[in-house]
Amino acid sequence: MERMIPGPRLVAVSVVVSLGVLSGCSAADRTADGMRSPAASAAGTTSGSPATSSSPQSPAATAPSATPSTTPSEAPVPAAASRVSIPALMTKRYDAGGLRLGRVLLRTGDYTRRTVSYRSGDLRISGILNLPRGRGPFPVLVLLHGHIDTSIYVTGQGLMREQDYLARRGYAVLHTDYRNHASSDDDPSAERSLRLGYTEDTVNAVLAVRESGIARLDGERVGLLGRSMGGGVTYNTLVAQPGLVKAAVVFAPVSSRTKDNFNRWIRGERSELAAEIVARHGSPEGNPRFWREVSPRTYFDRVTEPILIHHGTSDDSCPIRWTRATYDALRDNGKDAKLFVYDGEEHAFGPQWPLSMQRTVRFLDRHLGV
Repeated sequence: MERMIPGPRLVAVSVVVSLGVLSGCSAADRTADGMRSPAASAAGTTSGSPATSSSPQSPAATAPSATPSTTPSEAPVPAAASRVSIPALMTKRYDAGGLRLGRVLLRTGDYTRRTVSYRSGDLRISGILNLPRGRGPFPVLVLLHGHIDTSIYVTGQGLMREQDYLARRGYAVLHTDYRNHASSDDDPSAERSLRLGYTEDTVNAVLAVRESGIARLDGERVGLLGRSMGGGVTYNTLVAQPGLVKAAVVFAPVSSRTKDNFNRWIRGERSELAAEIVARHGSPEGNPRFWREVSPRTYFDRVTEPILIHHGTSDDSCPIRWTRATYDALRDNGKDAKLFVYDGEEHAFGPQWPLSMQRTVRFLDRHLGV
């Protein structure tokens, strides 16, 4: 069950490579959205007590909203030392739009699921849209999945439980595939650019919704929800373009300090890629400035949106110490952050997933106004 984490301020606490948003899954666990394969789960499953309505609940002590020292449009932008950097994403001119509705995949009593695509600079990105039934306009959630090998990835894969759950509760759900996935256009430089292109695709997904002209989509009420690697994409988006969305939720995210992700997944598992990245950008030890500039934590002072974080204590893919450090950094910068920690939950979430989604919807309803 979830529990409270004591700290300087009491707050309710309760995928490979992305280098900048490096993966949140080990090689053995690379299935949809970082969910462990049946064999891997059977080999070592440690789950906490499932939460029920009779379980004692810790009081919600939400961190007070911080008033930004500057408006989103005035947030200071550091000089970019490299075009592969978060400062480069801050100053980039985004070319989005052209949200196209594709074929219908599913009709339920609550929503229609169909393929979509949108423009992200010179690329076209695929995805799916779950559109609730009714007149709308509906608030929109852009969902950012964790690592799934591009050789097996299909449109809309990842975060399937969340896609269904949120659409049934009145949210239009746009799940982006990212570049190099499914029917999206290819970007041969994605790996060498530390997959920061996924952040560009996320910014452009939000802008495409705003410019879509689809009356049932409310482009002024947009939030982000990311899991594992997608949590890192979420952090990047919040610091690169503050004010773009209204709120953000992350599940079992990667580290907000990019060198942690690099050391865990690239150096340990992909030595050839690691050597190429070091040759281009330097190692974390040899060129610390570069690695600071691809880490969202460096720029947490720019965040203007409330953030809800969920993480399990038994996560052996993205260790919870990463999230504790992220949370502390956000709070040290005076940001509106809430962390829920779930005893015994692993990376993919199991028994306490329903509780985490109930909390997520309450948070989103409050900030997106369903």
